[in-house]
Amino acid sequence: QVQLVESGGGLVQPGGSLTLSCAASGQLFSSSAMAWYRQAPGKQRELVATITSARTTNYADSVKGRFTISRDDAKKTVYLQMNSLKPEDTADYYCNQRWRRLDYWGQGTQVTVSS
Repeated sequence: QVQLVESGGGLVQPGGSLTLSCAASGQLFSSSAMAWYRQAPGKQRELVATITSARTTNYADSVKGRFTISRDDAKKTVYLQMNSLKPEDTADYYCNQRWRRLDYWGQGTQVTVSS
């Protein structure tokens, strides 16, 4: 059974930084692709960043150059380093683990960017 627990969200001023963490349980982590999604109020959930088991990364255009996704397979944890945050980054951020065609989701962590 896979469980994902996000942490690290909070309130930050524009231009600030936050690092989100997602701790996974189970034996599939090292062979899984991991991703961060976000959902702003009244909007659809969107893909923010992905990292494969081979550590290939991909980013949404809106966060390129500002966000960095990384993983620590020994700790079964994926991170999202967010710099130069903007008010439009305000959303609930969700961790996703994909193994073959199975998707697992965390409960989300809220990020608010406001002065």
